[in-house]
Amino acid sequence: MPSIRACIFDLDGVIVDTAKYHFIAWRRLANELGFDFNEEDNEKLKGVSRVDSLNLILKWGGVQLTDVEKTEWAAKKNEWYLEYVKQMPASEILEGVLPFLEDLQANNIKIVLGSASKNATTILKQIGIIDMFDAIIDGTKTTKGKPDPQVFQLGAKAVNVSPNECIVFEDAEKGVQAANAGGFHSIGVGSPEVLSHADYVISGFENLTPADIFQKIATESV
Repeated sequence: MPSIRACIFDLDGVIVDTAKYHFIAWRRLANELGFDFNEEDNEKLKGVSRVDSLNLILKWGGVQLTDVEKTEWAAKKNEWYLEYVKQMPASEILEGVLPFLEDLQANNIKIVLGSASKNATTILKQIGIIDMFDAIIDGTKTTKGKPDPQVFQLGAKAVNVSPNECIVFEDAEKGVQAANAGGFHSIGVGSPEVLSHADYVISGFENLTPADIFQKIATESV
């Protein structure tokens, strides 16, 4: 059985579901630019940076903007998004996440955030769990987006562990690809069809313990 010393968590869709707030903000942007944006499109933005998401949305809407205009609209979208998440209650932490994190703490397993979000610290403070994390690697600390493994590599380095001693929890295909590319154990959170490249896929953390995951990883490693 591999010795697991750290768990690295994506934020959106793993710890808390902020995708709906992104959707509301992106749709507001699209509507103001004269076209619509649906939830199916929003799913394609999982794990994608703000700038890359904007470029995709503009492409879908057939809208061309200058770099200056893109910067202005990206800032507007983020302002709207923050308006929504700053009202988010702790009750929006996904089911089972808190007991899972508490179990990790009790067993001296390092807890790390590895997210493309530049608002990660704001969100963790808002939902009251920022003190549970030993390191936070977000979009303000990375130069390469997923599927590049940089965010997870920085997370492992921050707590002084090697990739094969870390489990990454991701809800996006690009995130799973990043974890695999970096030599990390990967757990997909969501649909097995979408996250088929993960070492193991869970629907969520409800009624799940770290020991359950460690056993699955041990089985996959045999």
